[in-house]
Amino acid sequence: QVQLVESGGGQVETGGSLRLSCAASDRVLSTTNMGWFRQAPGKEREFVAVTTWNPWVGIRTYYADFVKGRFTISRANTGTTTLTLQMNGLNSEDTAVYYCGAGGSDWRNGAMDYWGKGTLVTVSS
Repeated sequence: QVQLVESGGGQVETGGSLRLSCAASDRVLSTTNMGWFRQAPGKEREFVAVTTWNPWVGIRTYYADFVKGRFTISRANTGTTTLTLQMNGLNSEDTAVYYCGAGGSDWRNGAMDYWGKGTLVTVSS
């Protein structure tokens, strides 16, 4: 059973930064797609950023247009896997519950195999 545990959420003022982490169980392979998604109040869950791997191009990262240049996704595969999302220049539209997802190939549509329980990010003006 794959387990994903997010941490690092909290409240921050507009323009501030937060760093989210996702600790994955040892059943997550270094080649497993992993990413961040978010769900704002009253909205559907949406894609934020992902790291992927395939044998032709190796590791790639992809971002939703609304976070490009502000958020950075990174991944450490040292024994267990830790996925990180560095978020800078936060604004009120970034307020949401942020979820870590793993597995699945249709990541742009949020079709991941495993999910964490989420961590709340609140951006206040």
